Amino acid sequence: MPAARSNVPRKLPRQERSRATVDTVLDAAAHILVNDGYEGFNTNRVAERAGVSIGSLYQYFPNKAALLTALRQRHAQEMSELVGARTHGAAQASLKQAIEQVVAGVIEAHRLHPRLHQVLEQEVPRQTQQASPTDWEAGLRLQLMGLLAQHREQLAVIDLSTTSLVLIRLVDALVHAALIPDPQGVPAAAIEGEISTVVWRYLTGRR
Repeated sequence: MPAARSNVPRKLPRQERSRATVDTVLDAAAHILVNDGYEGFNTNRVAERAGVSIGSLYQYFPNKAALLTALRQRHAQEMSELVGARTHGAAQASLKQAIEQVVAGVIEAHRLHPRLHQVLEQEVPRQTQQASPTDWEAGLRLQLMGLLAQHREQLAVIDLSTTSLVLIRLVDALVHAALIPDPQGVPAAAIEGEISTVVWRYLTGRR
């Protein structure tokens, strides 16, 4: 029975030159996904776009799935860092203000590389996607649990672990909808405000 193919990067770059090579490869991978979608994506095209040999690419990524895993991890990290920067100080704000900051941060994060995010979430087969500690959802969930714990006395919910998961899935779905232009002309800012209201009512049971 053949060994299972790994979908994780082969090794982490330690030297500056190696890190630069990996970044170049990932930039090339993102470019191809954005412009040609998953159907036009393969390691040979990535290597050609990056200006490296296929052997050099395989030193870090044993196959296409490993390359996609690394790209998802980098994208998730960038989104998490942006949300963290936009919600800095949310712990000292009121619950309502904290909710507004988090929702605004998540919306901005989804606008970071919207086409890349769409391809990674909707076109890449699920079997090639691998969860990791740097996943977008995992990092944001921990942040939310800490934030909710500081406002526990205002909450109508009890299990913060379950609540954080529901919130992430709920807000993510609503944000994706908000990024689609409304044919009747409802502005994105209005939708953003409604998302905050939905979250507020779910958490507190108040209007």
